[in-house]
Parts: sequence; structure tokens; C-alpha cells
Amino acid sequence: MALVVVFSTMSFTISSHFCGDTVVDVSYFSKASSCGMEMKQDLNNKDCSISKKNCCKDVTKVIEGQDDLKKSAFDNLSFDQQVFVASFCYSYINLFKGLHNKVIPFKNYSPPLVVKDIQALDEVYLI
Repeated sequence: MALVVVFSTMSFTISSHFCGDTVVDVSYFSKASSCGMEMKQDLNNKDCSISKKNCCKDVTKVIEGQDDLKKSAFDNLSFDQQVFVASFCYSYINLFKGLHNKVIPFKNYSPPLVVKDIQALDEVYLI
């Protein structure tokens, strides 16, 4: 669910460079590299100018993400309610903190030696 929220709110651009009618480069998140065929005019020479139309063009598509997300209900609570919820969550989480570290009091002691099999002598069997 978190991935759906991230990708629905993310904005990105698709930049394409065309030379004539053929696609030369497509780039996501940055500007597409050119083919090197752009026409450049020399600014120093005012007598000579190029009147030929440029064959290259750049196309940029901007895909906007979603901006209207539902606000948290935690902001509508009063300060006392926020303190109660925060302290409840903190105390509930700490309930289970020490469960995996159980202390076994007889861990270092070996069991007593069996001298006689008492169940066989008394003929008591567990089914």
C-alpha cells in the first residue's frame, strides 16, 4: 500500500529529442541528449544569417502526481487525547519487550539420577 501512495504522488518528466520524425533519445527525470544537428547562428557576424528551419525538436511531457491526500485524523485530536494515544501505544509496545528473554531457573542444574523406574513398579502407565 505504501508503494501505491509513493508512486501516485510522484511527479516526473519524460523528455524526448526528435531529429526530423525519428526519435533520437528519450530520458526520464532529466533532459534528453541531442543528436548534434542543431543549427547555431554566429552572433558576431550580423551580415550573414541562416534562414533555414531547424529539423530538431525537443518534446517534454510532465506527469503530475496527486496532491490531494487525506489528512491524518491525529491532527484533529485535542492535546490530552494525543497524550493518551501516545502513552497507550508506548505502554502497549513495552508489554512484549521482555517476553523473548525468559529466565529458566533450573537451566544450570542437572536432573536427579533415576534409581528405580517408579511407574513400572507401581504399574502406572500414561496413555
